[in-house]
Amino acid sequence: MRAFCLSLILGFALVLPLAAADPPEWRAGTAHVDITPSGPIWLGGYAARDHPSEGVLHPIGAKALVFEDRDGTRVAIITMDLIGIGRGLSDDVCQRIFQRTGIPRERIVLNVSHTHSGPVVAGVTPLVYDLTPEQQAAVDDYAKALADKLVTLAETAIKDLRPARLAFGEGKATFGANRRATRLKVPPDSPKAPVDHGVPVLAVRDETDSLQAVLFGYACHSTTLSVYEVNGDYPGFALTALETAHPGATALFMAGCGADVNPDPRREVALAKQYGQALATAVDEVLGGSMRPVHGPLSVGFERIDLKLVDAPTQQQIEQLLQDKNKYQQRLARHLLDELAAGRTLPTSYPCPVQVIRFGNDLVMAALAGEPCVDYALRLRRELADRPIWIAGYCNDIFAYIPSERVLQEGGYEGGEAMVYFGLHGPFQPGLEQQIIDAVKRLAK
Repeated sequence: MRAFCLSLILGFALVLPLAAADPPEWRAGTAHVDITPSGPIWLGGYAARDHPSEGVLHPIGAKALVFEDRDGTRVAIITMDLIGIGRGLSDDVCQRIFQRTGIPRERIVLNVSHTHSGPVVAGVTPLVYDLTPEQQAAVDDYAKALADKLVTLAETAIKDLRPARLAFGEGKATFGANRRATRLKVPPDSPKAPVDHGVPVLAVRDETDSLQAVLFGYACHSTTLSVYEVNGDYPGFALTALETAHPGATALFMAGCGADVNPDPRREVALAKQYGQALATAVDEVLGGSMRPVHGPLSVGFERIDLKLVDAPTQQQIEQLLQDKNKYQQRLARHLLDELAAGRTLPTSYPCPVQVIRFGNDLVMAALAGEPCVDYALRLRRELADRPIWIAGYCNDIFAYIPSERVLQEGGYEGGEAMVYFGLHGPFQPGLEQQIIDAVKRLAK
């Protein structure tokens, strides 16, 4: 009996130090809020739409995932089923979150799925829509309510902080196709038709190994649908599929560098559901496989780099644009003339935010602003191949398409023509790709 008790004591002595030495090194918290508009509102993303929304195909939401490392450093990732957010709303939300939670601007990532079936958000592609005063008031009211909800969302996620373990893996989905290939009349396997089929997955599990949250992404425009019913397009269907398959877990989608990539084919609700299910299946395959543990500490870098624009047009050139047959060029001309009349000079550059989050040596997440072309993701994968890297687009400020040097030289919609919708004269000057790549590398260190 004495020998048995001694062995039992020794057994506890062996077990207890191991358990105490391996507690979860993270805390993580999540929150969700419905951001479905309460009534008809103009939907963002398609200039051809001619009236407000006509109902809801499925609700849209905003979600927050907050990480805290052993040193108490926190990072908040907020995702939204929206076309975009502008600099004004982004800065206001982040400043208010800092005041309420202490998380500074550089540690907050705001990402949109870029669904083209969600409400117009004030400040994003302002020259696309010709709204009545009542329609504009609905857009303004929605943006104000959205900002309030996002601030509360971050606070709620912090209150949910609990011990967690993180793991990273990557799957594959293949429904995205480079849309410039058709316009340029090149085959899909041409170097001028690149795609990024990677599906990055970050799993958050609690102390019992139950899935608490899963963050995933894909580099493809959310343009399967062009209906008048509010919905999150294929990412929305993927989120629903994952949360149905994992009750109690929060699923969050981060759009990647898919500015020149579309789902193919498109225009049917059944296809949006199909792509959502394909993406959810890719995520589930990663969750069920061998994932790499992610350790801390957290470190974050944030910069605003000036992307130079071509020389601004003269007032005479702007006035000539008023006679252009393209109504969007006319709107741009009126906008630029209003700026000059108010005593403001036309911009020579745009302050583009670049953000990098490092999870120890196990994962680098680059959060790029605007609508970056897929070349950015492919190049960063090559040049930072010594560690797992996640390249997200559509973060923090959706102010223009961000062409690579190749796309800028080729021209076309993503190369500069689309800037008119954002209220900017353009295109950008050559050199912006290297500026962005250098910033990511600098911040990743």
